[in-house]
Amino acid sequence: MFTGLVQGTGRIDAAENRGAETRFRITPQFHMEDIEHGESIAVNGVCLTVETFGDNWFTAYASRETMTVTNLGGLRVGSVANLERAMRMGDRFGGHIVSGHVDCVAEVASINPAGESRIYRLAFSADHGRYVIPKGSVALDGISLTVNACAPTWLEVNIIPETQSSTTISGWTPGTRVNMETDVIGKYVERMVTPWTTREEPESQSRITMEFLARNGF
Repeated sequence: MFTGLVQGTGRIDAAENRGAETRFRITPQFHMEDIEHGESIAVNGVCLTVETFGDNWFTAYASRETMTVTNLGGLRVGSVANLERAMRMGDRFGGHIVSGHVDCVAEVASINPAGESRIYRLAFSADHGRYVIPKGSVALDGISLTVNACAPTWLEVNIIPETQSSTTISGWTPGTRVNMETDVIGKYVERMVTPWTTREEPESQSRITMEFLARNGF
């Protein structure tokens, strides 16, 4: 599990393509201590497994599925990606629950200044709009962000100077493709309540009430 608090960026030093699969060699641009074989590291928000490692570098394999549903296919030698190691038990929880399983690739639609911050609007498929809510959380290229405003096919986030300087966001321009992971809690709640609702008859009423939600811990 991750929290969306990016620890720094990493440079892609090699990208060995084998058909639709790729093995990356990544050099963190910060000191990453005690890298372990088999540990999980989020690369642009995508959970990858360390295969080999050395003095501040590691390799990780991305499958056909991963390359298809994320923006990792756009990484080239010299590209920079956001990095976050998996959370350890007892670590400070400063972002939100991020699984490292990308839902879709969003596209930067516009960028507008707001004082020292910047407002980014990103467009995405309407299939994921129900999981995005105002003031809710979203992970964009692995960065935990708060949704300022949203609609079924877009969202806006406010990016402060610190985030601009410590992540890849400073390089985003209109048209940039960004990995998007919606809040996992919303997806679990939807799955849990689905058996308690019926859509067979248009006139039927949902059995979800405030009392039901309170009784089940919501």
